Formats: sequence, structure tokens, C-alpha cells
Amino acid sequence: MSDPDPLVAQYEAYPYPARDPAEERQRLIQGSPSDLREIVHYLRGGRFDPAAPFRALIAGGGTGDAAIMLAQQLAEAGAGRAEVVYLDLSASSRAVAEARARVRGLANLRFLTGRIEELGALAPGPYDYIDCCGVLHHLADPPAGLRTLRAALAPDGGIGLMLYGHFGRSGVYEMQALLRDLAGGAPLAEQVALARRLLQRLPETNRLRRNPFLADHRQSDAALVDLLLNGRDRAYSVGEILALLETADLHLVSFLPALAYTPECYLADPELERRFAALAPEARLQAAESLAGNMKTHAFYARPDPAPSEALVAEGAVPLLTKHGGPELARALQQDFVIKATLGGFQIRRRLPRLAPAIVGRIDGRRSLAAIRRDLQEANPAVTEERFQQEFRETYAVLRGLNLLLLRRP
Repeated sequence: MSDPDPLVAQYEAYPYPARDPAEERQRLIQGSPSDLREIVHYLRGGRFDPAAPFRALIAGGGTGDAAIMLAQQLAEAGAGRAEVVYLDLSASSRAVAEARARVRGLANLRFLTGRIEELGALAPGPYDYIDCCGVLHHLADPPAGLRTLRAALAPDGGIGLMLYGHFGRSGVYEMQALLRDLAGGAPLAEQVALARRLLQRLPETNRLRRNPFLADHRQSDAALVDLLLNGRDRAYSVGEILALLETADLHLVSFLPALAYTPECYLADPELERRFAALAPEARLQAAESLAGNMKTHAFYARPDPAPSEALVAEGAVPLLTKHGGPELARALQQDFVIKATLGGFQIRRRLPRLAPAIVGRIDGRRSLAAIRRDLQEANPAVTEERFQQEFRETYAVLRGLNLLLLRRP
């Protein structure tokens, strides 16, 4: 008997995201959450012992992006006792993920077909880390699904989540309803053809057509099905995410990138900045989302322990850059001490202190802050320890806010 759940038929016919296993020879797809460097920084206080056991669950693994990334990074870190468990309801998606793992020769992955609701029977915890990206919002009961994952976490474990954002998906749900009315009972391939035809003819006033933040559905049928023909999905505001976490006794660690969730990121008015700064932390997060208006997804880390888990800025900490080499970024900063970034189409500029290029240029992922300070002081004896610490903290606040600079402990 075929499974009555429309999501099963959808992902069996159109595994998402569309991936070619042969491309694993040329690139490793990386993203947030579930990058090992982020897990160590945000959830493990900067500490990771590759000789110790480490168990991760990818709950709703799709075609394998998170599972492949984390398994590859664990293998490269020499974590010989690590295991990544992949779970997804689609056998077709699992086949793509398994093919990608074979191309890479990854032996630390275990693949299972099933639902999150069946986790206790299929692959019981505890897990040191759980990834659940783009999945909870497809469940019939997202809070129950999150509670199932929470129950499988180790006491000191953490979870990386991605949920659809409300404001950035403007026009999506009206179009989903329209397509259901037009061809809801037709074969899925016929619905795809009709959706393509409709998209080509939308009036200029249509909200989906006017939404500049959604484009993937133009590139592949799998992305179109996931966006516009999905059997079940919903979007979340920041406030709704915080309420969802509360139902599972989980506490927010950080949205990614954190700077996008600060109102000051979008303002250049001292009086308005002062008023936003006076808001409670949760209200500030919600205010940033309202100001930005472009968040189509929310990626974030959470954990059972409400205590801060981020690695503290200390002399023994080892800073590492996630997307740039130290000398490369230092040269860019040397021009005007300003870093430029694009957050969902919004351009930001943040000024860094005078020592930022010299500090960043010495970051190699191996040297501690103390070693970087000593090296810088040898080159410039006028730099005091107090000035170094202050300007590193200022640099760190901006670069960590962009998820470009993380910390780990030796």
C-alpha cells in the first residue's frame, strides 16, 4: 500500500535539493548550521576532542548536504570514533546522499529511511548534536517533532535548526493555494508544468514575482516543487520560533548570522538606535526581523542549557576564520578599516578598529590570541596588552556577528 502522506510522493519524485553525486569530486557544499567549526564554537564552548566519541543525527537529511559536510569535516579532523546518522522519509533522497558519500569514501555515515516521529525505534539517542534543517515546518505537528529530537539529545548536546521565515516568503502561500485550486489532483509532473506556465505569466503586481529573495525555484523542478507544490509547510517569525523552542525546553544560543538579528544593522540614526538598544533581547530580535523584511529562512543553534555556551574571548582561545584567509581579509580591511557584507540583499558596512588588519592577518587557525598578541607586539612595541584585547573584542564582535570569525580551545 502506498504511503498517503503527500510529502513522501513529493520527495520520492523530486529529491531535494537537486544534487549530482559526481560533483563531490570538485566541491564540498558548506553552510549553516552544522558546520563542525560552528558546532564547536556555539554548542561546545570551543572544545572538541577528536579522540572522543561523537554522535550526530541528521534528522530529515534530504539529498545529504548537512550529512556529507559534517561527516567530511569529522573525517578530516581525525575523529575516528564519530558517527553521523542520516534519517529521511524519502528513499530516493537517501539514494542520492549515499551516492555522494560513496564518491567521497566516507565510512562514518549510517543511513536510515524513516520519519522523525519514529526516531526512538529507528535510531535512539543520545546524540551529541542533532541537525534538523528545513524539516520541522513540513511536519503535521512541529512541536511534537521538536520534542522528539530534544528527548534524543545528550544532556550537554545541542541542535542546529533551519525554519522558513515569514517575511521573506511573501507570495509563496497565495501561490500554493492557487496551484492547488488549479491542479491539486493532477499528477505531480503535470502540476510542475502548470506552475512553470503560470510563473511565466504572472502580472507585475504579483507578490511572488515582486519578491527578490526567492529564486531557486527558477533553476530546478525539485526546488519549484519544494516551494510551490509542497504537500505541507508553514513559515515562522522570530517570536514563533522562540515559542516553539520553549515547548521543547530548548534555549536559543544564536541566530546566524547574529548581526542580521540586531536592529542597529539596518539603521543609521543614533536616536532610533538608542531606542532599539533599550528593548528586551527577544524584542530586539523581532525588531530586526521586522526591519529587514527579507528573511526567507532562519538558521540557529539551540540547547537545553540556558547558560551561555559560546567560547569566551581569552588568551588561550584560538581564533579561526570561516570563509577567508587571514592575509586576504587583512588586505581588504587595510584600505579603510571597513568590512562590507550582504545580508539577504541588504548591504551593510561596519568599521573596525585600527589594529583589525594586523590581528586578522595573523589568524591561521593554529595560533592562540596570546601568540597573536606577542607577535603583533614584537612588530609594534607601542601596542599594549589592554589595547590589543579591546580592539580584538571589537573586531570579534563584528566578524563573529557575520559568522566569519569563531573561537576554539586547544
